[in-house]
Amino acid sequence: MIYNINRARSAIEMLYDWKCDIVEFKSVKDDTTKITSNKEITILEDIPCKLSFKNTNTPAVQDDKKASVIQDVKLIISPDIVIKEGSKIIAKKDGIKRQYSMSGIPANYSTHQEIPLKKFIRWT
Repeated sequence: MIYNINRARSAIEMLYDWKCDIVEFKSVKDDTTKITSNKEITILEDIPCKLSFKNTNTPAVQDDKKASVIQDVKLIISPDIVIKEGSKIIAKKDGIKRQYSMSGIPANYSTHQEIPLKKFIRWT
């Protein structure tokens, strides 16, 4: 059974065509000034992953100026990676860089985890 899980996991990981950085917003104390301030700290870098995009069947939301498309984005990544709630995920591929944050509870499987994402706007 474990052998089959390892084979399935390897097959899924062959599909990873993105890399991502996991960034957290933490309090950091400056050793010189002794002042504590909040800073972005990169926890993990260049982690292989896959982004899955799905357009919903609902029509685009439109306001006075423009129409916007509703798109669901999911991060597919190793089940060994722990991403804290509120972390920023920077996905990179072929010179493209997109910033997301976690928008829901990960779906954990033996072979991978699927994390719903939303566009990163600002730290909360």
